[in-house]
Amino acid sequence: MDAERLAALKARFGAGSESEDPLFRRIIETQFQGDRRAWPFAGLATFCGAPFQADPFDNAPEIGLVGVPMDLGVTNRAGARLGPRAIRGVERIGPYEPALHMAPLTEARVADIGDVPMASRFSLESCHADIESHFGALRAAGIRTVAAGGDHSISLPMLKALGAGRPLGMVHIDAHADTGGEYEGSRFHHGGPFRQAVLEGVLDPERTIQIGIRGGAGYLWEFSTASGMTLIQMHEFAQMGVPAVLELARKVATGPIYVSFDVDAVDPGFAPGTGTPEVGGLTPLQVLQLLRGLAGLDVVGGDVVEVAPQYDAGTATAQIGAQAMFQILCLLVQAPSFRG
Repeated sequence: MDAERLAALKARFGAGSESEDPLFRRIIETQFQGDRRAWPFAGLATFCGAPFQADPFDNAPEIGLVGVPMDLGVTNRAGARLGPRAIRGVERIGPYEPALHMAPLTEARVADIGDVPMASRFSLESCHADIESHFGALRAAGIRTVAAGGDHSISLPMLKALGAGRPLGMVHIDAHADTGGEYEGSRFHHGGPFRQAVLEGVLDPERTIQIGIRGGAGYLWEFSTASGMTLIQMHEFAQMGVPAVLELARKVATGPIYVSFDVDAVDPGFAPGTGTPEVGGLTPLQVLQLLRGLAGLDVVGGDVVEVAPQYDAGTATAQIGAQAMFQILCLLVQAPSFRG
């Protein structure tokens, strides 16, 4: 090596990390105390390593990461009520997002604001009312949110809170369209939140795209196309490829939008820890490509649902869920209306 170049490298890096990139400097300042870095396996587990804030309404954060530990709407295997705890337990998420070259926890005031307080562990309707009330209060306080469920029925009360007065568009990544109707006496199960959200006037179907849909229950989801949603089944996704799907998504999902990610969108070979696994799904890399490709859209809220850790022996499903939550956080920070 050239002696002059070696001397320059020694001068810059000999005493430690001396990044000239302003973003990297900001990350280093938050991650290190002298030469010591915070242990990711010590202390209180929080979503994406964000600071914990017990009372979100006292010095409100700009973005709140919220747990919704409720799975009374499942139709197959229960257990997603433990999803928030499993996602919080994932140690190494962020702080840097390399493809978007950003570190959201240094670019916005973000906090883990705990779980939605719910009065009954037995009543689905009561839990939904509590979720809607809580997210309505967070919206009124100016706090944008990314939620971790819980089963997918939680999206309905959140959309009712966040879409009131201005129907939202949506990018929905899932194995199932979740636009089914009433069965066994309920319209509020995890197989039908988006039908109800349209009928409640809080979700605009013509600004909604559903990606990765597959499995044998397509006869339950005619509402999606009948209402004007753009539905990309998994076999169509495989033919189109990620760039073409993203091009379509960016045309459809205009205005303020919500991003809903069900971990069963991922093939169960990668993500077995979910209640309704469907073979033939997305890879984790494709999920990252899809979420990164939404950067710049006006994402005003989102959720990650259906992580059921008791079926997830190696924690792979929780890892994917935590990474998806981090990606949606990045989208909120980059949204045109954020701080607008």
